[in-house]
Amino acid sequence: MVENEIFRALSDPTRRAIFEKLAAGAMNATSLRAGLRISQPAMSQHLAVLRSAKLVRVERRGRFVNYEVDPEGLALIAQWLAKYRAYWPARVEALKVLLKDMDQ
Repeated sequence: MVENEIFRALSDPTRRAIFEKLAAGAMNATSLRAGLRISQPAMSQHLAVLRSAKLVRVERRGRFVNYEVDPEGLALIAQWLAKYRAYWPARVEALKVLLKDMDQ
């Protein structure tokens, strides 16, 4: 399942930090490393995991390589969340009823 790959990729705090930086806009690997205490090989590995999960894509312009959030991965996350969206209103309503009964 693709969702498993996405959540496995985002379960690592360093990868989440990289993904959050990319949410602000495209960056190269050197810029992404700023503020993170990881080596260039570690950054490459983290980016490979994020790319495999379809959360990040590469944009090449000549010899320059930038990374950016991949909208396909975001769409997959949104689809996964949509399955559960209908669940919460009913649960919240049931909780309201329970709390009202407890007050009486």
